[in-house]
Amino acid sequence: MARLKLGIIFGGVSEEHPVSLKSAREVAASVDLEKYEPFYIGIAENGEWKVCDGPDEDWESNSRPAMLSPDRGIHGLVVLEDGKYDTVRLDVILPVLHGKLGEDGAIQGLFELAGIPYVGCDIPSSALCIDKSLTYRVVSSAGIATPAFQIVTPDVNVDPDELHYPVFVKPARSGSSFGVSKVSSKEELWSALETAWKYDSKALIEEAVVGSEIGCSIMGNDGDLFAGEPDRVALTHGFFRIHQEAAPETGSENSSFICPADISAESRELVQKTAKAIYRILGCRGLARVDLFLKEDGSVVLNEVNTLPGLTSYSRYPRMMKAAGLPFGEMIDRWVSLALAAR
Repeated sequence: MARLKLGIIFGGVSEEHPVSLKSAREVAASVDLEKYEPFYIGIAENGEWKVCDGPDEDWESNSRPAMLSPDRGIHGLVVLEDGKYDTVRLDVILPVLHGKLGEDGAIQGLFELAGIPYVGCDIPSSALCIDKSLTYRVVSSAGIATPAFQIVTPDVNVDPDELHYPVFVKPARSGSSFGVSKVSSKEELWSALETAWKYDSKALIEEAVVGSEIGCSIMGNDGDLFAGEPDRVALTHGFFRIHQEAAPETGSENSSFICPADISAESRELVQKTAKAIYRILGCRGLARVDLFLKEDGSVVLNEVNTLPGLTSYSRYPRMMKAAGLPFGEMIDRWVSLALAAR
């Protein structure tokens, strides 16, 4: 039986470029070469597209210029080699991209134009989930609790005396805790807003929800969903800032993950049920990680939804799936099957 030609896209022009490379290396280590013929497509930080042998550290020096064609007749890549253009037809694409232009519906639009099945959420759900303010509004309209927030742009005046501290200030459309600040007093507010605006022109001032941070990995399309074992972020101080350490593979200075989460069976059921409901409400497909707060009274509040969560050696999504009995290689198989079923 012929192997599926699997395009694996990594890198990108967002601040999460280095995280994407680490995620892609884990994917490369787990791809079943008896089932798939992988084509690694790296997007450099300057936006150049290149085909390479894999996402190693020097991938750019051993690569060829390439692009994904929107022409459905090509249904794949146009590659420049020896002064001539050649084409590669792809059966399915696995985007290993995080943040802007990878997780916001932009590249999903290119896949749709090209007519190539792809892993993960479609254009509307990607665009909805990348913007926390839109996510909160849609989810809260369905009766699920979200943090209270206000949107702040550089041309909007904010009265710091009207806020109840502490609050979190964060970019509306960013990931991996980039640009997020915990603000304990009005004197810290303006600096935090300026930090957030470095990543997005729209920032949120959000209430600080008191509770444990619980994650839930979800996989599936429509009604048939599979939830991994929830995890809990155990903090020693401060707040959770993933991918902000110099060497996150060796651990965080203030947090660790407990998986399965050390919560009651009733709370576990509520977390998984609520995460699945949020996934459906937002129109997600393929995969996503839903992060919640579990309050002392047993209720849950949405934190955020990641439609292309980290897949690094220290990332939460694969760890939660593994705890539920699903190793990395089988995750890839299921993602591909879901992508082909959604075409």
